[in-house]
Amino acid sequence: MRFSRACLVALLLAFSFALGGTAARAASLEDALAHFTADDFSETITGINEVAASGDPRALTVVRALQDGQLMFSAEKKAVYVKDGSGKLTDAATGKPIVGTAPADVELVRLNNRLRGAIDAAMGGLTLLVKNPGTRYDAAQAVFKSRQAAVLPTLENAIAKEQEPGVKRVMMEARAAIILSSGKASDEDKLAAVDIIRQRADQDSLGLLSSLPPDTSAPVLKSAAAAIGGIKNRLVLWEAVQNAWYGISLGSVLLLAAIGLAITFGVMGVINMAHGEMVMIGAYVTFVVQETIRNHNPALFDYSLAIAIPLSFLVAGCIGIVIERTIIRFLYGRPLETLLATWGLSLILQQAVRSTFGPNNRDVGNPSWMSGAFDLGGITITYNRLWIVCFALAVFIALLALLRYTRFGLEMRAVTQNRPMAASMGIRTSRVDALTFGLGSGIAGMAGVALSQIDNVSPNLGQGYIIDSFMVVVFGGVGNLWGTLVGSFVLGIANKFLEPYAGAVLGKIAILVLIILFIQKRPRGMFALKGRAVEA
Repeated sequence: MRFSRACLVALLLAFSFALGGTAARAASLEDALAHFTADDFSETITGINEVAASGDPRALTVVRALQDGQLMFSAEKKAVYVKDGSGKLTDAATGKPIVGTAPADVELVRLNNRLRGAIDAAMGGLTLLVKNPGTRYDAAQAVFKSRQAAVLPTLENAIAKEQEPGVKRVMMEARAAIILSSGKASDEDKLAAVDIIRQRADQDSLGLLSSLPPDTSAPVLKSAAAAIGGIKNRLVLWEAVQNAWYGISLGSVLLLAAIGLAITFGVMGVINMAHGEMVMIGAYVTFVVQETIRNHNPALFDYSLAIAIPLSFLVAGCIGIVIERTIIRFLYGRPLETLLATWGLSLILQQAVRSTFGPNNRDVGNPSWMSGAFDLGGITITYNRLWIVCFALAVFIALLALLRYTRFGLEMRAVTQNRPMAASMGIRTSRVDALTFGLGSGIAGMAGVALSQIDNVSPNLGQGYIIDSFMVVVFGGVGNLWGTLVGSFVLGIANKFLEPYAGAVLGKIAILVLIILFIQKRPRGMFALKGRAVEA
């Protein structure tokens, strides 16, 4: 009997403790929300931290409403509300909508930069356990940057449950950052945290290890100093890789701008100063295509570049054929006169575009598949630059195939190598000249489509690339497409490695001087090719 009574008392106590725990959690959220009614920034920060630590299912809703500027309070009723898109209020503690008239003194909970940092930290802690791995990854990164000690229990719980290796690694880095910043952990834990941060090896890691609390012990400071040295060495290496990628990116742009010039100048011997305007025309074709899609069928916007590429090739190519038939055909063998004629033509084309579209920059957007970036090791790669590199190489391969495997390519090579013999074999050299000039102009038009994604679309767009394009063609070897490919990437990478030391302007001057010295030794460039201009 006594045993039964003892069991009954124990069950009652356990039940009462369970009810007490539930009530405590609800009271904890209500107590945390009360801080928001004080209209004081310090109280609001306390409220954010307590809401995040409450464990209540509504905590994420409250913090998100605060982040979005939708958290309201009534000082008279000591109540906090969440406002939805229609302006209706919901009790933040219970989630139930407000019945009747809202309190007259309802105000918005004010924010400042310090509060926004606390909100980011709280959001990071509250989203560490969601189902989406990408959201958990972003949450762990937010915790790493905020280093809020209040998130540590939630973070350790998330680490214990995490199955994704990449997400777990970032969570471990966030935990290490909190341990090193709080100053309350043991030296053993801090030394382990330093090792974890050393492996991250980025600028954030460097900043964290360089700003340890003043009371940090000597062994930890010594380990942090060694880690800082290793991180700096690694960052120097990754900086070189990043510069190399920037150089490849610039080289792909130069390749697109110069590959058409390699045909008109290298193969035909025509100094076409209006080549940059063909690039500009391709960019404006992209603008017109996107404006038409925006006005008539916005759902097709992601396909705008696929539509603009062939159109820009046709428009610029046709304009190139007209220029060849009306101007260039009378100036073959007189390169300086082609320079003057096409320079005047470039001014006419610029003014025509300025009169048609206006002098201001035009808005050309990025499709969704060209927006954003991703990290690869210690470098950041943007999708638009990556796609331009792929597009430039695809254009280069397609042009090589055209010249090697088509009848037009065979005729063009024949005219280049020996015009009288080609004419005697029945090849219409004047037709080949027009189509070749049109081909070079069309490729320049496609280059304009790519450049519209990374540069301002204006009447002066092509002028920024014409000189660099000539340097690429001359440096690589007049008339040699492989020389154009190598020359564009060599000059692009050299530019990006010189810019940090000499600046953009002096870097270009240094490249120009080096090219002049190189041409003194090899007048035909890196890859010499026999052709009409060379034989002349």
